Amino acid sequence: MNGLRVSPSPHRNGGLSTTKIMAAVIIALLPAAVMGCVYFGLRAAAVLLVTIVSAVAFEALFNVVTKREQTISDLSAVVTGLLLGMNLPASVPFYIPIIGSFVAIVIIKQLFGGIGQNFANPAIAARIVLMVSFSSHMTNWVVPYWYRDASSAADAVTGATPLAAGWLENGSGMMVSPFTLKEMFLGATGGCIGETCALALIIGGLFLIITGVISPATPVAFIGAFGVFTLLYTGSLTVTVYQLLAGGLMIGAFFMATDYATTPLTTSGKVVFGIGCALITFVIRQFGSFPEGVSFSILLMNLLTPYIDRLCTTSPLGAKKPEKAKEAAK
Repeated sequence: MNGLRVSPSPHRNGGLSTTKIMAAVIIALLPAAVMGCVYFGLRAAAVLLVTIVSAVAFEALFNVVTKREQTISDLSAVVTGLLLGMNLPASVPFYIPIIGSFVAIVIIKQLFGGIGQNFANPAIAARIVLMVSFSSHMTNWVVPYWYRDASSAADAVTGATPLAAGWLENGSGMMVSPFTLKEMFLGATGGCIGETCALALIIGGLFLIITGVISPATPVAFIGAFGVFTLLYTGSLTVTVYQLLAGGLMIGAFFMATDYATTPLTTSGKVVFGIGCALITFVIRQFGSFPEGVSFSILLMNLLTPYIDRLCTTSPLGAKKPEKAKEAAK
């Protein structure tokens, strides 16, 4: 009996570890990260590198100071740093991604107990802190190389993003955009490093769904519901597609609204979470002072996750709900 081990189910090891999950997320993010570096140059690669290195360094240092087991080998800090870097413009000074990594790793993640214990997505919370604290730098968008003046020797030339540019009325009274849908799908627009190329983000998201790393429930509900809200409001399919491809919707739906620790557990809860994100994003984009609302929507829904879980909790077959069980006991 000395060899008997008693533990709760499940008893079969599926072979999926935190390190493997994080590695899969990194692989899925690479296409969009690479395209960001292609569009915005070596400055974008430098920002990504600084953000990743600082995120890993802060996690390692925190574990040393607090005498905790070292956790940098699980790659979660790399994912947080990469996601945060992809949500920054390539023009930001290097101290901004370092501050963002500190907020994401130390304040949002480690002070709440480490991976799996954080109440919000660390990269999103850090991005919002940076937007509020350094709004001028965080909205100083860089345009791709081929939109710059050939005589310019600058590392980065700024310009409007599709959401900031919006739709303008031409001489014929028609609403037109300075960007084509093809440019937006391929990422040839101004914006954050990793959010412009919808094609690369969709490929990465499908990779995570096919490999079973994430459930399709939240991305489908988020993107689908946002499309429905926009179509009903604008009545234009072209504007709806434009809004779907613009901003951080794709990277948010596939990579940040699917965080294990901060999103609901059940499929129905994930759908509710996605629809909630879509509704808040739609309201902010159409009626708010910010042109983008993806980060705010995911953060707000992160805070509601415990209540969504409680609302969507399923009962075992044949089990009675607590209220009915109390009535039966009486």
